Amino acid sequence: MMKKSLLGALALGLATSTSAFAQTEIQWWHAMTGANNDVVNKLAEEFNASQKDYKVVVSYKGQYADTLNAGIAAFRAGNAPHILQVFEVGTATMMGARGAIKPVQEMMKEAGEKFDPNAYLPAITGYYSTAKGEMLSMPFNSSSMVMWINKDELKKAGVAEIPKTWPQVFDAAKKLKAAGHDTCGFSNAWASWANVEQFSAWHNIPMATKANGLDGFDTEMKFNSPIHVKHLQNLVDLQKDKTYDYSGRDSKSEGRFTSGECAIFLTSSGFYGNVKANAKFDWANAPMPYYPDVQGAPQNSIIGGASLWVMGGKKADEYKGVAKFFTFLSDTDRQAKLHQESGYLPITKAAYEKTKASGFYEKNPALQMALIELTNKEPTENSRGLRFGNMVQIRDVISEEIEAALAGQKPAKDALDAAVTRSNQILRQFERTVR
Repeated sequence: MMKKSLLGALALGLATSTSAFAQTEIQWWHAMTGANNDVVNKLAEEFNASQKDYKVVVSYKGQYADTLNAGIAAFRAGNAPHILQVFEVGTATMMGARGAIKPVQEMMKEAGEKFDPNAYLPAITGYYSTAKGEMLSMPFNSSSMVMWINKDELKKAGVAEIPKTWPQVFDAAKKLKAAGHDTCGFSNAWASWANVEQFSAWHNIPMATKANGLDGFDTEMKFNSPIHVKHLQNLVDLQKDKTYDYSGRDSKSEGRFTSGECAIFLTSSGFYGNVKANAKFDWANAPMPYYPDVQGAPQNSIIGGASLWVMGGKKADEYKGVAKFFTFLSDTDRQAKLHQESGYLPITKAAYEKTKASGFYEKNPALQMALIELTNKEPTENSRGLRFGNMVQIRDVISEEIEAALAGQKPAKDALDAAVTRSNQILRQFERTVR
């Protein structure tokens, strides 16, 4: 009797062990920090708890550029993750990496998961789709650039209204500096994204030909126009006494706003979670400023943030797990909650409509600001978005030249001329690799 019981227990233990080993792991590499890192971990935990066949394992790989480079290196080494979070400017690079990716629309169909591209917000999906409309990656943390405002400090400095134009920002920053903000009147994260990419779209001027690369990899940069030069020159002049103070190429400097140092700060709308958690003052956000003498400005903003790319070379049952996870992420209630807590845009129309109908935006206007900017006007050839190969390197080149101008090493025009020339060389190199 004891022998039978022992055998039964062993059999039960073996069955349990086999069941545990049957769980398929899905590796997800990401670039989220702070409050948004918590969101990623929570999503994985919730999915893992919702079923027993798959386990999503998340790994932070550094800033966006670091994560992209890590993913590419891992693919070449044969150990890429299943899911790689890639920022929007890495789209062309991922499209050009033949065999490295599995188009999300194709994967969802093969896995038998219900998937309707039309369920997603077109302003977002257009960025991550082919010319024929096939979605290549899954939108995840989409955002745009907004202007974050420390209302308490503006009030102390005698600034009665939130600035709308660049001249108004400059005036407000001078008053802030006079009121004690010695190290920063205003600033921005993401030097290239703020001062070239979004700046161009918002003013309806081309950053490059071929609809900023969306209509072909044979695009040529054009961001050394008179208005681009004028803007950089203004920043150079204001940098001299810290009315404007440069804050770097990525998002590491965003704490300058939440700490109270910079009372006007341009960065991602996805900064919302960190502002809500860490700002100890009355705050708001507003649309990006514009130059009122530029005809048609403001136009519309373009999206930032990132999407989830599925890497190639995986097994069918692993892709099935990824597909189920993406279905989980796209759930209307989950998307609405994610949007309301993180500040990133709702990726589905249903999640947006649900949030809007609930009256949420009346109480939380900061979360609608990016949507207002994106839909400010019907997009033009200059404001549909960007698609440049090797954009990570191009952003570094643009930032280097902006930094050189701010340091007084070369005139603003020379800096932008050099940035255009160097960027075009990088584009031609990329074009040769994808032919």
